[in-house]
Amino acid sequence: MADTSKDAGLIQVLAKRLETQRLPWALSLKERVDRGETLNEFDIQLLTEVFEDAQRIGPLVDRHPEWQDLATKLVGLYKEITDKALKNEQAKAGTA
Repeated sequence: MADTSKDAGLIQVLAKRLETQRLPWALSLKERVDRGETLNEFDIQLLTEVFEDAQRIGPLVDRHPEWQDLATKLVGLYKEITDKALKNEQAKAGTA
């Protein structure tokens, strides 16, 4: 059985990181790709970390269904960013 106090502490840390780091960065990145910009190596590295973290916290979200809606929305946001970035990269390369 999962230690609920450990889960609560981890959720608190993840929520704070989302609020102070990940979400502001993602929204800024979305604004950039919406303007037609492409991703740089730093952006790609951070997105890779985000996707790796999402896989690692999957079991935590499974244990706490109250967080599933937020997790789904975040995955959707990151997908929207990467889809738009790919489209921008293809346009830049002349293959769109």
